[in-house]
Amino acid sequence: MVPISLLIWLALEISGYLYIGRHVMHLDWPLAVVGAINCLLGLRFWMNATTWFFGMKFATPAPALGFGKRFRIMAGEYFAFLLTFLLVIPFERLWMPADRLLPGQKPILLVHGYGCSRGVWWLLRRRLEAAGHSVATVSLAPPYTSMGKLVPLLTQRIEEVCADTGSKQVTLVAHSMGGLICRSYLARHGIERVDRLFTLATPHSGSLLSKIALGQNSREMTPGSLWLRDMATEPIKIPAVSLRNAYDNYVMPQDNQRLPGARDVELPAVGHIAMLYDKRVAQQLLELLKLKKP
Repeated sequence: MVPISLLIWLALEISGYLYIGRHVMHLDWPLAVVGAINCLLGLRFWMNATTWFFGMKFATPAPALGFGKRFRIMAGEYFAFLLTFLLVIPFERLWMPADRLLPGQKPILLVHGYGCSRGVWWLLRRRLEAAGHSVATVSLAPPYTSMGKLVPLLTQRIEEVCADTGSKQVTLVAHSMGGLICRSYLARHGIERVDRLFTLATPHSGSLLSKIALGQNSREMTPGSLWLRDMATEPIKIPAVSLRNAYDNYVMPQDNQRLPGARDVELPAVGHIAMLYDKRVAQQLLELLKLKKP
């Protein structure tokens, strides 16, 4: 549902820009097309800039980054945002063929975050598979509903993956909001089907950016929400690792990514979306996956 709805939105948005260019500004077709592209990219530039404004204004104290390094991180995040929401998710089937699960091997199940789909894992899935892992994915939709309503979709996918591989358990690797959905699953269904949990920049204590985002799930990720207070009472009963991004531009204060009872690991300085494509993050995750359970 997410790829189709986003594709429809993009078509309508571009059509609107072209209409304004042709019929309001009376531009020739070439100029109208250039104007539509500039509007498309410009809107996403300001959307991305807003996340950095909030991220720095409400940041958890961390060592200062030089201008050059911060600029590279911000530019990388902008291009990751464009890649993800203009090319990958709308055309997900071109990037993400069906999962290739290996029988007899404990699978990793990748769980995406807010407003996304399984398409965001296209590069990390390749890297995990190249390292010998059996990797499954799931799309949780509709994108802006309550997180509790997405848990049954995760439950169904876990059962499917276990049946397809013959494994009794999966390892959950989740990005952003996906980590909260995984915790909700564990609170409802226990640990029988899950051996470990890895969260990437998950707002375990919420994010102030959620105050200006869309959807019931965004309201639930607001710091101090009833949903988060209820989840905080649920202890983590399996080995868990919270990979925390000290310079995150979506989860702020950034220390809200810490999860009591989980091992805290700091990620390289990288954007919230760009981390899904970052080779350093993939390597860090692979090293953690090698570690045996305590």
